[in-house]
Amino acid sequence: MPIETQHSGEEMALTGNELAGLNDVYREIADEIGLENALAIFRLFHGTQVSFPSRLFSKEYTRGAILREYNGGNVAQLAQKYNYSEQSIWRIIKNNTEEK
Repeated sequence: MPIETQHSGEEMALTGNELAGLNDVYREIADEIGLENALAIFRLFHGTQVSFPSRLFSKEYTRGAILREYNGGNVAQLAQKYNYSEQSIWRIIKNNTEEK
């Protein structure tokens, strides 16, 4: 089944055979999450420079999760789970203690 997209004011139908014609980044996206999702990303961001943060979750969310999960003896596990150094985990815990 062809997928409809608009390109330069023209309607185009893409089929699986035309995936090879996509620009590299859109082909990689289509390979990973499907052509329809790649087209949705194209429609939202085409022509825009996009930079994704290296961390999926915000600092505030991660800080809260660390404080909720901290049990007094699991700093190393939290550091590994959240890809933070143990020193950063201790700093989060210390700053939370100082705020109280």
